[in-house]
Amino acid sequence: MRQLIVTEFISIDGIAEHEKLPDVTWNDEMQAFKEDELADSGAMLLGRTTYEIFAGHWPKEKGDFADRFNALPKYVASTSLRSVDWKPAELLDGPLLDAVARLKRQAGRNIYVHGSVSLARQLLGHGLVDRLRLLVYPAAAGQGERLFPSEAPVALELVSAVPFGNGAVAMEYRPAAKA
Repeated sequence: MRQLIVTEFISIDGIAEHEKLPDVTWNDEMQAFKEDELADSGAMLLGRTTYEIFAGHWPKEKGDFADRFNALPKYVASTSLRSVDWKPAELLDGPLLDAVARLKRQAGRNIYVHGSVSLARQLLGHGLVDRLRLLVYPAAAGQGERLFPSEAPVALELVSAVPFGNGAVAMEYRPAAKA
């Protein structure tokens, strides 16, 4: 069974809205963090907005990372899209939670949710996330879309925390075992 892993850029106060994040100088440590994810990834699960942003950007990129990223199967959760052009991609069929549970049962490497904050929140709330990989930026954003739902606490266990030279911290969590 594949694991579902949510990966997010996030401020220290939980804001995961990319436009609200403070500027951080991209460095080799951050690149290695993303390379590790790509090496572990067998597919992407994306919400409509993130899919459209990625589909408008990544096919134009060149190089080994872009080639491998573009080649990953992409599953898109959307009720408004009728087709997807960034291949290989397909729209999820049926209710979201059932479709994601089916994807997780398939053979293969792990499935990564990149960005797609509202999708990630839904999956977290329904216990479908196996791990969270957070690249925590060294500042509070103050306002913006939060990763974690305010209506229901999410108990997590720390797997690792690695500070980077630019002040960012790579943190990995898994859902806490239920008592």
